[in-house]
Amino acid sequence: MKKVQIIALHLSYGGIEKAISDLANNLSDDYEVEIVSTYKINENPAYNLNKNINVRYLIEDMVPNRESFYKALKKFNIIKLFKEMFYSIKLLHLKKSCMIKHLKKTSADYIISTREFHNKLLGKYGNNNSIKIGWEHSHHHGNRSYFKKVVNSVKKLNYFVLVSEELFSDYHDELVDTNCKCIYIPNMIDVKKPIKSKLSNNNLICVSRFSKEKGISDLIDVINLVKNDYNDVKLNLIGSGPLYEPIKNYIASNKLDSIITLHGFKDSDYIHNELSNSSLYVMTSFTESFGISLLEAFSHGVPAIAFDSAEGARKLITNKKNGVLIKNRDKNLMAKSIIDLLNNRKLLSEYGKNSLNVYNKYTPDKVISLWKKILK
Repeated sequence: MKKVQIIALHLSYGGIEKAISDLANNLSDDYEVEIVSTYKINENPAYNLNKNINVRYLIEDMVPNRESFYKALKKFNIIKLFKEMFYSIKLLHLKKSCMIKHLKKTSADYIISTREFHNKLLGKYGNNNSIKIGWEHSHHHGNRSYFKKVVNSVKKLNYFVLVSEELFSDYHDELVDTNCKCIYIPNMIDVKKPIKSKLSNNNLICVSRFSKEKGISDLIDVINLVKNDYNDVKLNLIGSGPLYEPIKNYIASNKLDSIITLHGFKDSDYIHNELSNSSLYVMTSFTESFGISLLEAFSHGVPAIAFDSAEGARKLITNKKNGVLIKNRDKNLMAKSIIDLLNNRKLLSEYGKNSLNVYNKYTPDKVISLWKKILK
């Protein structure tokens, strides 16, 4: 049995980590699968992994200290700041040296890298007998500096997998004269027997990391507008992240505690149970390369409404077909569209039916067959 090794930065919550877990699980019947994670953020991986998947951590006793560093900087605590700087420099050195050491020793048949930093090291230090594959999840958003860094990082790899057709087009044009072959493979959505929502209540839902690019504060503003016309609307907000406490405080300051429920980070079963009891998925991300959470909603026949600034939303939502796309991040228009859909259950049901058709294009059997074409 051939060995597939997936290089991860960490195995905490996040879209990339969910994609890694889904790929590993769906390859593990036919390949020996190992995930090599730079950091051990949690005691166990955030997403369930099959028992036959081996997980190895390169750094177990240190984790990134970005929040502590900025806290010390904000308070201008010189002693604490120097300690955090020293810690950060030491960790950065370990991050690189441990990965180089690992890549020089590994004999996996296929090595899949999931970050630009790891791509570069894999191309330089990876075993020449291994097939080296880069896997890009982030959109460059016209940032030429980042785009060029990614291009340069994969030039010595055999394949470069892109999760959207837009990214495939951009990177293919840059890499066409290299030995690195670009391939479009979307992320999969792995749901065990999804329960179709009845779309009969006023429950809204969003599953997201609490970080700046997700625009959660805008979502709070939208709900504040919706409740003026729909005072029995409910929003279930599932996830965690660096902005969890500020978001919690923002909800309280707007007196929305009775309308918005913060669930924190939850496992897949919990999320899908909530989705099956929701009528509309709401996304206010500034950016979203693919949008796995949207597909999870679609698997339950739950339509979505999103700002069109998120590429993943534009890819998966066909406006007024399986949901609504809002231009110019217009919060008033999003609120009005939510109210209109809750008032028109026939239209909501039609959108929900169409969303199931989108989900069926990204099931594991269809996506994993594309991965196996590379591995064969």
